[in-house]
Amino acid sequence: MTVSEKVAYIKGLAENAGFTDDAKDKVLKAIIDVLEDIADSIGEINEQLDAVDEDLATLEEDFYEDDEDYDDYDEDDDDFCYEVECPACHDVIYLDDEMIDEGGIKCPNCGQELEFDISCDECGGCSGCDEEE
Repeated sequence: MTVSEKVAYIKGLAENAGFTDDAKDKVLKAIIDVLEDIADSIGEINEQLDAVDEDLATLEEDFYEDDEDYDDYDEDDDDFCYEVECPACHDVIYLDDEMIDEGGIKCPNCGQELEFDISCDECGGCSGCDEEE
């Protein structure tokens, strides 16, 4: 039921209840006043929401300003192929094949010596070969 239909319904109730024209006008005026107050409140809320949206956009621009290059990030172009967590400090370290071939590194965060023993699934012994040994 639309607002116009509801107002017409209330007007009909007022007529059937024996309200005078003056009383009906007062009731309808009161309803109109309430609806106008609600419309004003919704307008204020929309303005506040727009302001919050603009503030959030500004914060996102400021916060993600340094990460603009991340949009261009492509995992396939990345030279790193392994992710290792240091057992001492739990820092995540990214390794490439060259680092793995060295057999170990020191954790850049805590200095813990990390050793790697990667066996090849194809030949069972080497790291990163293209052919069986």
